[in-house]
Amino acid sequence: MATSVLERRAPAVPHTHAKTGLWSWITTVDHKRIGILYGATSFLFFLLGGLEALVIRLQLTGPNGKLVDPDTYNALFTMHGTTMIFLGVMPLSAMFFNYFIPLQIGARDVAFPRLNAFSYWVFLLGGIFINTSFLVGAPPDGGWFGYANLTSSRIIPATAAAPSPGLNIDFWVIGLQILGIASIAAALNFFVTIVNLRAPGMKMLRMPMFVWMSFVVQVLLLLAFPVITVALIYLMMDRNFGTSFFMPDGGGDPIMWQHLFWFFGHPEVYILILPAFGITSEILPVFSRKPLFGYTAMVFSGIFIGFVGFGVWSHHMFATGMGPFADTFFSLATMVIALPTGVKIFNWIGTIWGGSLRYTTAMMMAIAMVALFIIGGLSGVMHSAAPADLQQTDTYFIVAHFHYVLFGGAIFGLTAGAYYWWPKMFGRLLDETLGKIHFWLMFIGMNATFFPMHILGLNGMPRRVYSYPEGLNFEFWNLIETVGAFVLASGFLVFLVNIIKTWMGPKNAPADPWHGATLEWAIPSPPQEFNFPKLPQVGSSVPQWDARRAAGGHLPEPALVSGEGIHMPNPSFWPLMAAIGVNLTLGSLLFIRQLPYWYGLTLFGAAWLFVSVYKWAFEPAH
Repeated sequence: MATSVLERRAPAVPHTHAKTGLWSWITTVDHKRIGILYGATSFLFFLLGGLEALVIRLQLTGPNGKLVDPDTYNALFTMHGTTMIFLGVMPLSAMFFNYFIPLQIGARDVAFPRLNAFSYWVFLLGGIFINTSFLVGAPPDGGWFGYANLTSSRIIPATAAAPSPGLNIDFWVIGLQILGIASIAAALNFFVTIVNLRAPGMKMLRMPMFVWMSFVVQVLLLLAFPVITVALIYLMMDRNFGTSFFMPDGGGDPIMWQHLFWFFGHPEVYILILPAFGITSEILPVFSRKPLFGYTAMVFSGIFIGFVGFGVWSHHMFATGMGPFADTFFSLATMVIALPTGVKIFNWIGTIWGGSLRYTTAMMMAIAMVALFIIGGLSGVMHSAAPADLQQTDTYFIVAHFHYVLFGGAIFGLTAGAYYWWPKMFGRLLDETLGKIHFWLMFIGMNATFFPMHILGLNGMPRRVYSYPEGLNFEFWNLIETVGAFVLASGFLVFLVNIIKTWMGPKNAPADPWHGATLEWAIPSPPQEFNFPKLPQVGSSVPQWDARRAAGGHLPEPALVSGEGIHMPNPSFWPLMAAIGVNLTLGSLLFIRQLPYWYGLTLFGAAWLFVSVYKWAFEPAH
């Protein structure tokens, strides 16, 4: 496209925004500010999930633990998993989507700036809603995958005879529906942005690898989240309206919940890990001083991962008795999906092989991501064999596997991205000495925490266990895991110190401190509101390196320029109002069994939402 949608849909007139103050953040539709909001909020939720994990580890340090009671323990591991996946890792990825997709494709903003703000506020309010359950003594306690019929109830009003009589699961069901709206809104926005707002000359096979992996993620979100939404609606109806979708005594099938959940849940794994793959694919070439090895193969391997990811969901269900044909199909599909992942690993190694390596913190985090993901991937291939999986399922071996994939893979990749892009976002370089201390504490702590889980799982320790007796040879490795968890936590404490130290210092980052390859490094740090004073012309997947070569190896520092005449979208209060309407409408469903006229709250929330969307739609352009 020669010009962006933002330029075409309104006349080029001067535009002024409130730049500072709380109100400017509440009403912002700037993709960069929304990215920062996503990052700060999700990092706080991530720390909350980490605290829940530390309590779990303290409870299991020794036999017959008494730190928390069984009900509290059930709530802790349920909310730990829910928080880390839906409130931690996913929105941390969204931080990078928001901030860097427009910058990397040469756009001035996303396609739908107010929808972008709406998705953030829905996410924030949904995260607050689901955690409010702790304040009322009803935190979700049925496991983060909510297996029916442990979470189903046909008794109205609920009694102690029901499988899950309280508000606990209702908080979980409604909270995930709210968060799903935020994810689908954001995915639609980024999909349209990538398709329509690329800079002149940026063909699909010239997009940066992070944009490509983000694009695959948006497709996965748009296809997978409606499935879990349907499952959650069914579950809510079973619990509150007497239906029998998952209740055997009414003709339902609890295994259907597993099919619906894991049809979402396994693509969700790639929703979490593909952004880290994209970040790693940006960092390794820059700090190896070499182009990415096998760019086209990397693109199509990512697409293939997304496609096959929808065909492996039932490898989570080998123990349910699906039969030899289904077991064989899903075993083979699981083995097949390892192939494109192997292509990526091969190409990452090919990228750094023979390169002039610079071991910055970002580079070390990215290399560690590759190494740790290999360990998680190897145990994943082990689970593809149904007979082996029958022995490993529901043991700590599985816990080790997905933590190596999601922590060793996703979190290390996202942390690498934080160190790599921090100077672009805030104009300040994080301290490299503190960064390397953070890396080693995180690397050692992660392996000490999760590698012994392989041994415990093979020795027969079940997952989700509240306590264990003496004499089962579980004590030593659980002690090591707890020590490792606190080492890991200390690494993030160092990261917080690094953030505070950097924030108190001056803005010391040039526009391109790493000699990067992509368009975000061609503009000042941090970028101005309009990103690019003139939309760039792109001739390859590494336009900044092309410009550097054309300039004889030295690019001048880009100057701050006036945005006079560049149209940018106005700040708006209505995305927040619409998000409140969504939360009022769905949150009122919590009171179906508690209030005789609960639907009055629902109607009020729906009216609030309608008015907000109406005001949003007819808000003046200037």
